[in-house]
Amino acid sequence: MALEEKFAKLVEIMARLRAPGGCPWDREQTHQSLKRYLIEEAYEACDAVDSGEDRLLVEELGDVLLQVVFHAQIASEEKRFTIEDVLDAINTKLVTRHPHVFDELKLDNAEQVLKHWEGFKVKEKKERKSILDGIPRQLPALMKAHRIQERVARVGFDWEKVEDVFKKVREELREFEEACYSQDEDKIEDELGDLFFAVVNVARFLEKDPEAALERTIGKFTRRFHYIEQQVKASGRNLQEAPLEVMDRYWEDSKREIDTAGNGSPRNR
Repeated sequence: MALEEKFAKLVEIMARLRAPGGCPWDREQTHQSLKRYLIEEAYEACDAVDSGEDRLLVEELGDVLLQVVFHAQIASEEKRFTIEDVLDAINTKLVTRHPHVFDELKLDNAEQVLKHWEGFKVKEKKERKSILDGIPRQLPALMKAHRIQERVARVGFDWEKVEDVFKKVREELREFEEACYSQDEDKIEDELGDLFFAVVNVARFLEKDPEAALERTIGKFTRRFHYIEQQVKASGRNLQEAPLEVMDRYWEDSKREIDTAGNGSPRNR
């Protein structure tokens, strides 16, 4: 079966599921009700990428594609737009924003490409009043902070060198500590946010994804704590009965036994 036929079959299956006599659950869905599934499927696809398993990635990318077709089918039934409109829009966007590929514009590196990409977006989306418009509100906070910092950096609002950003982190850490002693809850939350934002700036300067970095640390912490749980259980006790010094010893043991990341150890106290 040709590519076009396979895609057409998916669209046909989705239309059948939504039609009278189709699936009751599918027929009840709306753009709003499907939002959570679109987000979940995207995250599951990211998990599949991290797993390195092609079979799993194929499956999860299919689920993401289904969400696109699902939304387009709902809009088609309401005579608003179709999956063809979606395809036309993305095809046009890719060609328009890549004149260095489909036209004669010369761009030498990824940084120049990004600057031109932002310029094209401003021209195409004239209704936007700020370069920060269009950043999804529902992005995770670390990812949103990183995206905001990227946007303003492209117009020159940025630190000159990473040492300046490290200085800012130390400043924000000091202010956060002072806020904690003040016991002013609003100020504590405000300064904690400033500290996170400064750390994300360091990650951006070092070309590291803060969301991925935090996920990596969470995974490392989880593996180590599972080791503690296993050792405590093997000793005939439960976690509530295990003294802190015993759990600390198992924590140190976990670095040698199961940690492959190398250096550093997150502590939950």
